[in-house]
Amino acid sequence: MATKIRLQRFGKKGKPFYHVVVADSRSPRDGKFIERLGSYNPNTNPATIDINFDKTLDWVNKGAQPTDTCRAILSYKGVLYKKHLEGGVKKGALTAEQAEAKFNQWLEGKTGKIEGKKEGLAKTKQDARTAALAAEAKKKEEIAAAVAAKNTPPAEETEEAPVEETVAEETAEAPVAEEIAEAPVAEEAAEAPAAEASEETPAAE
Repeated sequence: MATKIRLQRFGKKGKPFYHVVVADSRSPRDGKFIERLGSYNPNTNPATIDINFDKTLDWVNKGAQPTDTCRAILSYKGVLYKKHLEGGVKKGALTAEQAEAKFNQWLEGKTGKIEGKKEGLAKTKQDARTAALAAEAKKKEEIAAAVAAKNTPPAEETEEAPVEETVAEETAEAPVAEEIAEAPVAEEAAEAPAAEASEETPAAE
Protein backbone atom coordinates (compact mmCIF):
# COMPACT_ATOMS: atom_id res chain seq x y z
CA MET A 1 0.00 0.00 0.00
CA ALA A 2 1.46 3.39 -1.09
CA THR A 3 1.10 5.95 1.67
CA LYS A 4 1.14 9.70 1.26
CA ILE A 5 1.56 12.61 3.65
CA ARG A 6 -0.97 15.15 2.49
CA LEU A 7 -3.44 17.82 3.55
CA GLN A 8 -7.11 17.49 4.45
CA ARG A 9 -9.06 20.70 3.99
CA PHE A 10 -11.26 22.15 6.72
CA GLY A 11 -12.53 25.63 7.51
CA LYS A 12 -15.08 27.89 5.87
CA LYS A 13 -15.01 29.40 2.41
CA GLY A 14 -12.08 31.77 1.96
CA LYS A 15 -10.55 30.71 5.31
CA PRO A 16 -9.04 27.25 4.75
CA PHE A 17 -7.53 25.20 7.55
CA TYR A 18 -5.69 21.93 6.90
CA HIS A 19 -4.84 18.76 8.79
CA VAL A 20 -1.59 17.01 7.90
CA VAL A 21 -2.38 13.31 7.66
CA VAL A 22 -0.92 10.02 6.48
CA ALA A 23 -3.37 8.32 4.13
CA ASP A 24 -3.59 5.71 1.41
CA SER A 25 -2.86 7.29 -1.95
CA ARG A 26 -6.11 5.79 -3.30
CA SER A 27 -8.30 7.44 -0.64
CA PRO A 28 -10.18 10.66 -1.40
CA ARG A 29 -8.65 13.94 -0.23
CA ASP A 30 -11.00 14.41 2.71
CA GLY A 31 -11.71 10.72 3.21
CA LYS A 32 -10.29 8.02 5.45
CA PHE A 33 -6.73 8.48 6.76
CA ILE A 34 -4.28 6.37 8.74
CA GLU A 35 -2.91 8.91 11.22
CA ARG A 36 -3.06 12.62 11.81
CA LEU A 37 0.35 14.28 12.14
CA GLY A 38 -0.55 17.93 12.75
CA SER A 39 -2.18 21.04 11.30
CA TYR A 40 -1.40 23.86 8.92
CA ASN A 41 -3.07 27.30 9.06
CA PRO A 42 -2.17 29.60 6.12
CA ASN A 43 -4.43 32.43 7.34
CA THR A 44 -1.78 33.83 9.71
CA ASN A 45 1.44 35.61 8.82
CA PRO A 46 3.75 33.72 9.10
CA ALA A 47 1.70 30.55 8.61
CA THR A 48 1.03 28.49 11.73
CA ILE A 49 2.38 24.92 11.46
CA ASP A 50 1.95 22.43 14.29
CA ILE A 51 3.14 18.87 13.64
CA ASN A 52 4.38 15.92 15.65
CA PHE A 53 8.05 15.94 14.65
CA ASP A 54 8.95 12.39 15.74
CA LYS A 55 5.90 10.72 14.18
CA THR A 56 6.36 12.62 10.93
CA LEU A 57 10.05 11.70 10.77
CA ASP A 58 9.16 8.06 11.43
CA TRP A 59 6.65 7.99 8.58
CA VAL A 60 9.12 9.67 6.21
CA ASN A 61 11.76 7.06 7.10
CA LYS A 62 9.19 4.33 6.43
CA GLY A 63 8.75 5.63 2.88
CA ALA A 64 5.64 7.81 3.05
CA GLN A 65 5.75 10.28 0.17
CA PRO A 66 4.71 13.87 0.95
CA THR A 67 2.85 15.96 -1.59
CA ASP A 68 4.48 19.17 -2.87
CA THR A 69 2.85 21.37 -0.23
CA CYS A 70 3.58 18.89 2.55
CA ARG A 71 7.18 18.61 1.38
CA ALA A 72 7.55 22.38 1.76
CA ILE A 73 5.98 22.16 5.22
CA LEU A 74 8.28 19.32 6.32
CA SER A 75 11.30 21.18 4.97
CA TYR A 76 10.20 24.31 6.85
CA LYS A 77 9.97 22.35 10.12
CA GLY A 78 13.31 20.55 9.55
CA VAL A 79 11.95 17.01 9.14
CA LEU A 80 13.63 16.46 5.78
CA TYR A 81 16.91 17.96 7.01
CA LYS A 82 16.84 15.62 10.01
CA LYS A 83 16.29 12.66 7.67
CA HIS A 84 19.24 13.83 5.57
CA LEU A 85 21.51 13.99 8.64
CA GLU A 86 20.40 10.56 9.81
CA GLY A 87 21.25 9.21 6.37
CA GLY A 88 24.74 10.66 6.75
CA VAL A 89 25.09 8.96 10.14
CA LYS A 90 24.08 5.61 8.64
CA LYS A 91 26.66 6.02 5.90
CA GLY A 92 29.35 6.94 8.43
CA ALA A 93 29.91 10.43 7.04
CA LEU A 94 29.42 11.97 10.49
CA THR A 95 28.64 10.92 14.03
CA ALA A 96 25.29 11.19 15.79
CA GLU A 97 26.65 13.99 18.00
CA GLN A 98 27.78 15.97 14.96
CA ALA A 99 24.43 15.44 13.28
CA GLU A 100 22.59 16.59 16.39
CA ALA A 101 24.81 19.68 16.71
CA LYS A 102 24.23 20.60 13.06
CA PHE A 103 20.48 20.18 13.42
CA ASN A 104 20.37 22.31 16.59
CA GLN A 105 22.40 25.02 14.87
CA TRP A 106 20.03 24.99 11.90
CA LEU A 107 17.02 25.04 14.23
CA GLU A 108 18.33 28.09 16.11
CA GLY A 109 18.92 29.95 12.87
CA LYS A 110 15.45 29.07 11.61
CA THR A 111 13.83 30.14 14.87
CA GLY A 112 15.75 33.43 14.75
CA LYS A 113 14.51 34.11 11.21
CA ILE A 114 10.91 33.40 12.19
CA GLU A 115 11.11 35.65 15.25
CA GLY A 116 12.76 38.38 13.18
CA LYS A 117 9.94 38.20 10.65
CA LYS A 118 7.33 38.40 13.42
CA GLU A 119 9.05 41.42 14.98
CA GLY A 120 9.33 43.11 11.59
CA LEU A 121 5.64 42.57 10.88
CA ALA A 122 4.69 43.83 14.34
CA LYS A 123 6.89 46.94 13.90
CA THR A 124 5.42 47.64 10.47
CA LYS A 125 1.91 47.34 11.87
CA GLN A 126 2.75 49.64 14.79
CA ASP A 127 4.35 52.24 12.48
CA ALA A 128 1.30 52.18 10.23
CA ARG A 129 -0.97 52.66 13.23
CA THR A 130 1.15 55.55 14.56
CA ALA A 131 1.11 57.25 11.14
CA ALA A 132 -2.66 56.83 10.92
CA LEU A 133 -3.15 58.35 14.39
CA ALA A 134 -0.87 61.29 13.52
CA ALA A 135 -2.77 61.93 10.30
CA GLU A 136 -6.08 61.78 12.15
CA ALA A 137 -4.85 64.22 14.82
CA LYS A 138 -3.63 66.63 12.14
CA LYS A 139 -6.97 66.47 10.37
CA LYS A 140 -8.81 67.17 13.64
CA GLU A 141 -6.59 70.22 14.26
CA GLU A 142 -7.30 71.55 10.76
CA ILE A 143 -11.05 71.10 11.26
CA ALA A 144 -10.91 72.82 14.67
CA ALA A 145 -8.94 75.75 13.19
CA ALA A 146 -11.45 76.11 10.35
CA VAL A 147 -14.39 76.13 12.79
CA ALA A 148 -12.67 78.69 15.01
CA ALA A 149 -11.94 80.94 12.03
CA LYS A 150 -15.56 80.68 10.91
CA ASN A 151 -16.99 81.60 14.32
CA THR A 152 -14.57 84.53 14.99
CA PRO A 153 -15.74 87.92 13.47
CA PRO A 154 -13.23 89.75 11.26
CA ALA A 155 -10.93 92.13 13.17
CA GLU A 156 -11.17 94.97 10.58
CA GLU A 157 -14.89 95.57 11.08
CA THR A 158 -14.56 95.86 14.86
CA GLU A 159 -11.73 98.41 14.53
CA GLU A 160 -13.28 100.57 11.77
CA ALA A 161 -16.77 100.91 13.27
CA PRO A 162 -15.85 103.41 16.08
CA VAL A 163 -13.80 105.50 13.64
CA GLU A 164 -16.76 105.86 11.29
CA GLU A 165 -19.05 106.81 14.19
CA THR A 166 -16.65 109.52 15.45
CA VAL A 167 -16.32 110.96 11.94
CA ALA A 168 -20.10 111.05 11.61
CA GLU A 169 -20.41 112.79 14.99
CA GLU A 170 -17.80 115.40 14.05
CA THR A 171 -19.56 116.17 10.77
CA ALA A 172 -22.89 116.51 12.57
CA GLU A 173 -21.48 118.89 15.22
CA ALA A 174 -19.57 121.15 12.79
CA PRO A 175 -22.60 123.19 11.45
CA VAL A 176 -23.89 123.70 14.99
CA ALA A 177 -20.57 125.26 16.04
CA GLU A 178 -20.57 127.50 12.96
CA GLU A 179 -24.10 128.69 13.74
CA ILE A 180 -23.10 129.42 17.33
CA ALA A 181 -20.05 131.38 16.15
CA GLU A 182 -22.05 133.43 13.57
CA ALA A 183 -25.02 134.24 15.80
CA PRO A 184 -23.43 137.15 17.81
CA VAL A 185 -22.13 138.76 14.62
CA ALA A 186 -25.60 138.88 13.11
CA GLU A 187 -27.06 140.39 16.27
CA GLU A 188 -24.37 143.11 16.36
CA ALA A 189 -25.06 143.90 12.71
CA ALA A 190 -28.75 144.25 13.46
CA GLU A 191 -28.17 146.48 16.51
CA ALA A 192 -25.80 148.88 14.71
CA PRO A 193 -28.42 150.60 12.45
CA ALA A 194 -30.80 150.95 15.38
CA ALA A 195 -28.19 152.84 17.38
CA GLU A 196 -27.44 155.19 14.48
CA ALA A 197 -31.14 155.93 14.05
CA SER A 198 -31.56 156.84 17.71
CA GLU A 199 -28.55 159.21 17.56
CA GLU A 200 -29.89 160.98 14.44
CA THR A 201 -33.37 161.72 15.76
CA PRO A 202 -32.45 164.40 18.36
CA ALA A 203 -30.41 166.30 15.76
CA ALA A 204 -33.37 166.51 13.52
CA GLU A 205 -35.34 168.10 16.31
